[in-house]
Amino acid sequence: MDKMMDNPWFLRIMALLLAFLLFFTVKSGDEAVDSAGSGTVTEELKDVALEVFYDDTNLMVSGLPETVDLTISGPTSIVQTTRQLKDFTLFVDLRNLTLGEHQVPIQTENLSEELRVQISPAFIDIKIEERVTQEFRIDPEINERLLAEGFVLKGISAEPKTVAVTGPKSVIDAISFVKATVTGEAGLDDSFTTEARVRVLANDLTKLENVTIEPEAVEVAVDIEEYSKEIPVSIEENGEPPTGVTIESLTPSSETVKISGPPSVVDALTEFVVEVNAGVITPTDTTVEAELKKPKGTSGVSPGELKIEAEITVDESVQLPKDVENPELANDNPS
Repeated sequence: MDKMMDNPWFLRIMALLLAFLLFFTVKSGDEAVDSAGSGTVTEELKDVALEVFYDDTNLMVSGLPETVDLTISGPTSIVQTTRQLKDFTLFVDLRNLTLGEHQVPIQTENLSEELRVQISPAFIDIKIEERVTQEFRIDPEINERLLAEGFVLKGISAEPKTVAVTGPKSVIDAISFVKATVTGEAGLDDSFTTEARVRVLANDLTKLENVTIEPEAVEVAVDIEEYSKEIPVSIEENGEPPTGVTIESLTPSSETVKISGPPSVVDALTEFVVEVNAGVITPTDTTVEAELKKPKGTSGVSPGELKIEAEITVDESVQLPKDVENPELANDNPS
């Protein structure tokens, strides 16, 4: 063994074997490092904004999603850089398409050629239509169940009264109602003004999308009042007129009065009776002022006073008492 170790050829052969072993060990490590650095990964990017190119002055497009999903695969470093910078664009170009329905691909810009790209959806169905603007009258509304018990909606109005709606021609043609709905808490018992958003609805009351409304909100005035009803006035004559005076008729200054209060009470009233003391009517004073009292269970009566005009005849053959001929004299000389 010692002789072999002393042999120069043996040493040369061993050195050569060690050199080969070291060479292949280093090469294998380098390949492992290179393989790790150039491995492929897959990344999914959700809700990537979709850009659209078309004549948005004269045309409108329906069926376009605002975002799509993008999956990229490739070298780790490129995938990570793409995900972090997001300096690419996903778009559809509709500028050379005619009116009508089309299926168009989603295109990419500024994505590395080393990446494999998958877009979901890859194609979209769109419809290109003429852009139309039309003016519509607003129909303001409120749910009357929000009103307090015994109160009713007297009127409701919007300002402005009309809005301009812009959208695809097919959508504009489908508009049947333009509503401004007032919301609020239950128990409303006083008039108020509030802002309400405008909605456009189809004939089946579904909300129509892909339109712009100008203005988007309007001021709505809601006029609320207590429940009331007009009922006829009935004159009831009490007492006797002075001697020689005959009352032919009694006519009130208003043939009706307005009674306010709970519907169950007000609706049960059929007439408002006004009692007139015939004894106060004289040949020189045929007008009686009657103060009106609200019926039991109601909250008010309007007007609060009526004038009753008496049509009379006077028997000239009858000597009238001086206090009847001249009521002022009767007041001066009560005895």
